[in-house]
Amino acid sequence: MTDRLYALRKSLHTYANGGYILIAVTVLAMTMANSPWRDAYFSWWNAPVSAQIGGFNLFEHHGQPMSLMQVINDALMALFFFSVGLEIKREVLVGELSSMQKALGPVVAALGGIAFPILLFWLLASDAAMLRGCAIPMATDIAFSLGVLSMFGKRVPIGLKIFLAALAVADDIGGILVIAVFYTAHISWWWIVYSFIALSLLYAGGRILRIQSKTFYLLFGVVVWYFFLRSGIHPTISGVLVAFCIPARPLVDTRRFIEEIHDALHEFPHTQPAVGKNALLTNEQVNVLKEVESASDRVISPLQDLEDMLHPLINYLIIPLFAFANAGISLAGVEAGTLFQGIALPIWVALAVGKFAGIFLFAWLPVACRWVKRPDFVTWRMIAGVAALGGIGFTVSLFIANLSFPSLSAADATYLTQAKLGILVGSILSGVVGYILLSFSLPPAPKE
Repeated sequence: MTDRLYALRKSLHTYANGGYILIAVTVLAMTMANSPWRDAYFSWWNAPVSAQIGGFNLFEHHGQPMSLMQVINDALMALFFFSVGLEIKREVLVGELSSMQKALGPVVAALGGIAFPILLFWLLASDAAMLRGCAIPMATDIAFSLGVLSMFGKRVPIGLKIFLAALAVADDIGGILVIAVFYTAHISWWWIVYSFIALSLLYAGGRILRIQSKTFYLLFGVVVWYFFLRSGIHPTISGVLVAFCIPARPLVDTRRFIEEIHDALHEFPHTQPAVGKNALLTNEQVNVLKEVESASDRVISPLQDLEDMLHPLINYLIIPLFAFANAGISLAGVEAGTLFQGIALPIWVALAVGKFAGIFLFAWLPVACRWVKRPDFVTWRMIAGVAALGGIGFTVSLFIANLSFPSLSAADATYLTQAKLGILVGSILSGVVGYILLSFSLPPAPKE
């Protein structure tokens, strides 16, 4: 493994493991929702949550304390979108979206993966009320899709993993824009003004004052989130905007860092007081190592440091908790024919068919036009498998479904149940088809 690919492989590994946890949590949620404990499972999410000091409650909306489900979907998911925003900024600055040559292929493929499912949904929707959910099948769940891809181990060329990861990031940008534009309630302009004042201070802290403290950015992020919650704009968007304000420039450049490390190692005392497993470093050795640690902290930008710190929290706690809260569907009274009526049909067809067709066709187009090159060691059959995996919408699809049908009426509740069923079926179909295509197209031995 080369040092150049270490960070990428670590990130992909975290996403893949998160995908396995998501599968387990989804099965558990479905089991709970259809067990004798289903009433406790569904009622638990309606429990009120408070973070109160005196008369101020951080988790208060429209004068009422937020429910546990609202805290998960509006607060914890803001942290998820904060992580997504950090990833997008890094990819644009130094990653797979940092140049036109690198970004064009995945971005064009993502556009096809957004447009085709929406169009197919619109063609299949039988009721005008259903069109509120036309954005549901446009999302790709990076953790689930990379989890399926990781099942093939070293058989997967690194170029194929990079293509899928960059595709999912570009897809996330589309999802964020849709949430910001189409899922905004009544606007409170004063709270928006407060939000952008806070964002300006946050930006100035990183750009002008060059503040490196992660605590500073996280605390200001909570303030911005609260202002967005009161403004009418969906509060998860605050996570993305805060992420864009996090500085990507380290306090110490790499040349100075190397000089400091070289000087510290040159001064490092090479004598040790004892030998064996109980040997301790001398005070002088500890001081030198502390200097190395301090220099290392100052050469990593807050953006990359926060992204690395949040990955385990997001993939192993927040997203599984979101899935456990939202993926539970009671199948009482649900028949096989339900998949071919209501909103379930356009969702699973758009995910399983629209995503595949859109991603594959738009991945082929720039290569056929000779705008970009196909990744090394990657065949069109492999790209077809990844295009199918793009139909695993799950997390963001469930999130948009909750925004589309907020259960304000009996009809909304019915649409939401059907939407969740369509998301699960479409995601499972996409995962199975993608796995089958990749099992026949990937080489039997690893490609370097």
